[in-house]
Amino acid sequence: MARFPIAVTLIFSCIFTFFSSCSSEKNEEQTLPKKPNIIVIYMDDLGYGDMSAYEAGSLETPNMDFLANGGMKFTKAYASSATCTPSRYALLTGTYPWRNENAKILPGTAPLLIGTDELTLPKMLKKQGYTTAVVGKWHLGLGTGQVNWNEPISPGPNEVGFDYSYIMAATQDRVPTVYLENGLVQGLDPNDPIEVSYSENFEGEPTGKDNPELLTMNWHHGHNNSIVNGIPRIGYMKGGEKARWVDEDMADHFLEKASAYVREDREEPFFLYYAFQQPHVPRTPHPRFVGKSGMGPRGDVILEADWCIGQFMETLEEAGLLENTLVIFSSDNGPVLNDGYYDEAVEKLGDHTPWGPFRGGKYSLFEAGTRLPFITYWKGTIAPGESDALVSQLDLLNSLAALTGSSERSADGKDLMHTFLGKSEQGRESLVLEATTRTAFRQGDWVLIPPYGGPAVNTQVNIELGNDTDFQLYDLSRDKGQQENLAESHPEKLKALLKDFIAIRGEGFVNTEALELK
Repeated sequence: MARFPIAVTLIFSCIFTFFSSCSSEKNEEQTLPKKPNIIVIYMDDLGYGDMSAYEAGSLETPNMDFLANGGMKFTKAYASSATCTPSRYALLTGTYPWRNENAKILPGTAPLLIGTDELTLPKMLKKQGYTTAVVGKWHLGLGTGQVNWNEPISPGPNEVGFDYSYIMAATQDRVPTVYLENGLVQGLDPNDPIEVSYSENFEGEPTGKDNPELLTMNWHHGHNNSIVNGIPRIGYMKGGEKARWVDEDMADHFLEKASAYVREDREEPFFLYYAFQQPHVPRTPHPRFVGKSGMGPRGDVILEADWCIGQFMETLEEAGLLENTLVIFSSDNGPVLNDGYYDEAVEKLGDHTPWGPFRGGKYSLFEAGTRLPFITYWKGTIAPGESDALVSQLDLLNSLAALTGSSERSADGKDLMHTFLGKSEQGRESLVLEATTRTAFRQGDWVLIPPYGGPAVNTQVNIELGNDTDFQLYDLSRDKGQQENLAESHPEKLKALLKDFIAIRGEGFVNTEALELK
């Protein structure tokens, strides 16, 4: 029998081992799970009853329902606050907003609320190999408080973790009424510089208060300063005529930017924070949607937003991304009808109930202020279902860190990724809720609202705020509408909840201020 020389045998052995190792490594690479793209779709003032999947109102929202019916629909999900800036702060940092004394409804000239050294969701994901972007409403401050809108503005979204940003500075009802891309106002004519003030008007500039003949939308409270596109705003603005947005085109504009971002060719997974402006005031539906809801502009812009979500999801499908993209859908706070303009939101409401079965709304410590639609959708990974686990937007940072292999965690958030994926029914044990700097406490099915001074109802918006001179205690398992105060009949339960609340919140919960709407 012929025999190979020992040297030749060793050579063949090494070659075989090398190719076997390469093949093994290749197979391991092929079987390693790919990190999913992550998209947060964040509505603005959309209530629990505003989408039909929750069967608590009368509007039909088929594209929002597509996410709910194809993913995990949560019925006990909360924003961290009943107003927008604090909720957005908590979502992006995983930190309770009441820990930051500046986390309040911000003017358009406020400095950046998030510290550039602070842990954020996009920062964490960037370290895990993600590209990151924000498109839409920001309202978390820009710069250092003395912004020159005619030069690059920093710090902003790009300094707290976003590779790309295309935003409005604050809200649709506040100046400046311009878009910014990576810190630069878009379409600005250098010969027509922008000036902004929240204290006094510029000489010769018309206002909603003094020039009603120039208005196409009338103001109810606040909202009577500079006029842009016939709409009076909060704050004063001069110049920047070519850079000013067209309100009716805003939803289409942000949809175009968000869709373009997900269509980009890239090797890395991406994170997109797609922050809608609807149905916040001023409600300015595109002519395609005017009159479609029968409920006036508020209903129309919800249908417009629903259509945008449908178009955006079609873009994901056409790009072949649905099977590897986790979509998270929610809203920043509860609903409000008249929020500063006469737009027939009250008169044309009909039998629709934006707040669902709950009490209160935006600005309120009652359930409708913070209890919202919350959906996780991931085609082929999340089985359709419904969960009554107690969850919060505060938990997204820690949960997504666990999903993507990061060891970073916020102190206030929980890792509920298995719950968000529909693999567990485990939720939070407790949660501190905030509204206009005042806080309440949910533990299990019980809600504690401490005594607070001030009016019981904000008459400008006609919403119960939750203020009362006595403690309030509600058992949501049998009283969703919070009609029966059990504080006197259940003193031991009240005492136990108060102790646990103070352990988290501290004694400072009594030192709060009332909200002033402007």
